[in-house]
Amino acid sequence: MRPIDRIRADPTKVRRELELRGSEAPLDRIIEQDERSRQLAAERDGLRAERNKASRGGPPSEEIRAHMREVGERVKDIETELAAIDQELAESLGWIPNEIDPDVPPGRSEADNVVVREDTPTLLSFDGLPHWDVGERLGILDIPRGTKLSGSRFYLFRGAGAALQRALITWMLDLHVRDGFTEIYPPPVTRRETLVASAHLPHFDENLYRDEDDDVWLIPTAEPQLVSLHRDETVPFERLPLRYVAYTPCFRREHMSAGRDVRGIKRVHWFDKVEMVVLCAPEDSRKQLEMLTARATMVLDQLRLPVQVTERCSGDLGFVAKKGFDVQAWGPVMKEWLEVSSCSDGGPLQAERANIRFKRDPRALPERPHILNASGVALSRLMIAIMENYQQQDGSLVIPGVLRDYMGGRERIALGEFSL
Repeated sequence: MRPIDRIRADPTKVRRELELRGSEAPLDRIIEQDERSRQLAAERDGLRAERNKASRGGPPSEEIRAHMREVGERVKDIETELAAIDQELAESLGWIPNEIDPDVPPGRSEADNVVVREDTPTLLSFDGLPHWDVGERLGILDIPRGTKLSGSRFYLFRGAGAALQRALITWMLDLHVRDGFTEIYPPPVTRRETLVASAHLPHFDENLYRDEDDDVWLIPTAEPQLVSLHRDETVPFERLPLRYVAYTPCFRREHMSAGRDVRGIKRVHWFDKVEMVVLCAPEDSRKQLEMLTARATMVLDQLRLPVQVTERCSGDLGFVAKKGFDVQAWGPVMKEWLEVSSCSDGGPLQAERANIRFKRDPRALPERPHILNASGVALSRLMIAIMENYQQQDGSLVIPGVLRDYMGGRERIALGEFSL
């Protein structure tokens, strides 16, 4: 259901859901704009009907001609005002997030998320180093030179570190493609309408990098590109579900709190990610969310990393998500769970914004597919978990078993092998 239809049907419910999300969407203004728009549209239609009736009544008198000229001017004035109101209304509606699934747990923040799986955290048998020291000592992670090249919150991998990053990306892509996902390699820049369709605009605007001269944007994730693959299309029902996976760099201008996670690569402006997006029939939405969450979890299981899965509460749901789960890997030195995947059921919201349809048969009315997304999974936090969990007392770093074929059979990165 479109946001305006949800508001018209039950504004009290929409207001309650905005409060549960902690959203400041302009609901009162939308209600006011919508009421004024419908009043003007009704007046315009009435005047048009009056004008049409007069035109069928034979030669008009001068009095009627004068009145019709007044009617015509009023119709023009209404259409001008209506166009401005409808444009403002459309922009305001872009701030209305998705509805909340009834069984989403209530809560204000991620602290209220519900743990549905939690492995035993790793305890190193020696005094382990944080990932930035592991990477620096091995010569595979260089934060100072990344900062020199591109500014704060940038970094670079080198040597076996770069190879390990590349191996992870290729292995994850192969893992998902083998199970039926279609790989896409999309551009890392996109257009405004693509970000509007995926609902990254307008609410995520302050976190996006852009070239204002050409009005192109660096993607924050592959999600908007994958969502808009079928924008303004009718997808054959027999092709559902459509499952896509893509590797892209991701760029975000997130405004970090001063002093928060200033060391390392946990909070950065650029990172790599393997993203999954599914388009499905509405009745399959819950099953596909479970599948995507299981796939993100499978990545960590095969890397033999401790896993935590949480169901997001109402206050921690993303703008698009009506229901969702987070998947985290354990960092034994940072002593925290590191989010590497956010798995979301967006229902029909993105399909409505992107004008994607399907028909169950040629004579059926068009429906909106549900669109879901999940990281499968994101780096650089995955690299943090690997460096901290796989470090050895002699300073070396063991390569996870599933990645060794992707690194020419290499089993470990030795201390002194690379120098910065």
